[in-house]
Amino acid sequence: MPKPKRNINAVAEATLTPPDLLPNHHLIARLKQAAGKNLYYLDTATGTTILAELNQKFRSTIWLKRGSYVVVDTASLADRDNKLGGEIVNVVGDEKAWRKMLYWPAEFAAKRSSYAEGSDDDEGPQMPPSEDEEEEG
Repeated sequence: MPKPKRNINAVAEATLTPPDLLPNHHLIARLKQAAGKNLYYLDTATGTTILAELNQKFRSTIWLKRGSYVVVDTASLADRDNKLGGEIVNVVGDEKAWRKMLYWPAEFAAKRSSYAEGSDDDEGPQMPPSEDEEEEG
């Protein structure tokens, strides 16, 4: 029997709003690769790769794709003797809102495309300059 819709909506809603403060033992990481059995390889802001387990409330509710951001609790699995470096306790749903927070790592800053250097982020994808514009400029 599937999970009730209210539980799925509650979990999805929790990922959209970032917390005001992030505890010291929590860090933001980028998903590098799925290892199977709810385990994921993550790249941290310091450049290290850790193996983390997905929290029970997100399993079969939210699917993660490569390149998405998650919040990892590094202290939750410290008492275990295994390869796990932490547990994924939150998923970054609304990346734009999360990037505005002070604790967002500078290493994960948004990269702008070379064609959109002078434009706003809200304009969406940009087209490369046409041949006529290149000749004029």
